[in-house]
Amino acid sequence: MSFPWAEQYTPKNPVMVWIDDKLPLPRLAYNAVGAGYPVPRNLNYFWNFGVLAGLALMIQIVTGVIMAMHYGANDLVAFSTVEQTMRDVNAGWLMRYAHANGASFFFIVVYLHIFRGLYFGSYKAPREMVWLLGLVIFLLMMATAFMGYVLPWGQMSYWGAKVITGLFGAIPVVGEPIQTWLLGGFAPGNASLNRFFSLHFLLPFVIAGVIILHIWALHIPGSSNPTGVEVKGPQDTVPFHPYYTAKDGFGAGVFLIAFCALLFFAPNFLGHPDNYIEANPLSTPAHIVPEWYFWPFYAILRAFTVDFFFVPAKLLGVLAMFASILLLFFLPWLDTSPVRSGKYRPTFNKFFWILVIDVLILGWLGGAPAEEPFVMMSQVAAAYYFAHFLIILPLISRSEKPLPLPGSITEAVLAKYGKTDGATVAVPAE
Repeated sequence: MSFPWAEQYTPKNPVMVWIDDKLPLPRLAYNAVGAGYPVPRNLNYFWNFGVLAGLALMIQIVTGVIMAMHYGANDLVAFSTVEQTMRDVNAGWLMRYAHANGASFFFIVVYLHIFRGLYFGSYKAPREMVWLLGLVIFLLMMATAFMGYVLPWGQMSYWGAKVITGLFGAIPVVGEPIQTWLLGGFAPGNASLNRFFSLHFLLPFVIAGVIILHIWALHIPGSSNPTGVEVKGPQDTVPFHPYYTAKDGFGAGVFLIAFCALLFFAPNFLGHPDNYIEANPLSTPAHIVPEWYFWPFYAILRAFTVDFFFVPAKLLGVLAMFASILLLFFLPWLDTSPVRSGKYRPTFNKFFWILVIDVLILGWLGGAPAEEPFVMMSQVAAAYYFAHFLIILPLISRSEKPLPLPGSITEAVLAKYGKTDGATVAVPAE
């Protein structure tokens, strides 16, 4: 989308004129992330996380390609090649730690990006496709991260692969053949490593392609904003460059400082010590857990402990785990409130923060042992998670009385500073 008041690209250098005539990539960049893309003037730092997710993906691709140059996708040498990369390859330790911790930071910024979208109603019309493509990216990330966790071939890698692929075995009739097909055998082994390595290398580039579609879909209706009020004129927007390139640059600096602090001072803080033990099919770890960013979904999986008539508890857990993500695809139609932003929805606001606390509790329970009282707490937290989206949110959207919306983005911005077109007004309470 290009607003009528968007600044047009007019190259002046003869070389740039020639390039623009033959292959207008500079024009594309100018209209996509430059001064030719007007964006709402009131975007806050929560709108930085999309750019930070792209930065995290680039870190993963660069470090992953370098790691792949030294990796052997064979169950006899996989563990030793990773250790050799750490010890004998110049800056190999840096690449390995950057890649491992980069995955965690990628998920951190994506989770913040998702919850920002939930709070400010970024999934509502006309941006449903932006939301749906974002969820596709999230699913691809989860698949990529799982396969990447298997590659070091430590104890958690091996048993994590066995447990997660074993979930497919719960599917009636076709479950076990699917599990065997995924692993390339009856247990994780050489065939598993080969196919997981191939897919782990390929999927980040697929993610990059879907991100391009995600940005393309965003540019059609334009960016959302904290008020949820659509752009009404040039007074509501500023050029993306230099205003938001500077803001995103500051956010990237903070991100890289935090990333480097973890990378250089606590590189194993988010990892599991058992993964520094080579995979042993004859020695089961006392507590098998996936990486921390899967813990909320792992807690939902383990919350089902009793068969329901002819449906096994394991199958119920698998269905609930996948449903916890898939129901987000229906969110644009579950929430029918005409107001987008949670700032103007007092009841929604309260339940949103309850949801945040609930997901954090699920994350803590996913990393806890599968014993009481953690199992019972997982059942309660999982029940609330589904109730929030399937019952509470639809009821709120029909019964809630929202606060008065500002007439425009400009009005909301000026009111914050006690002005509106030069006149003083009362400053609304935060």
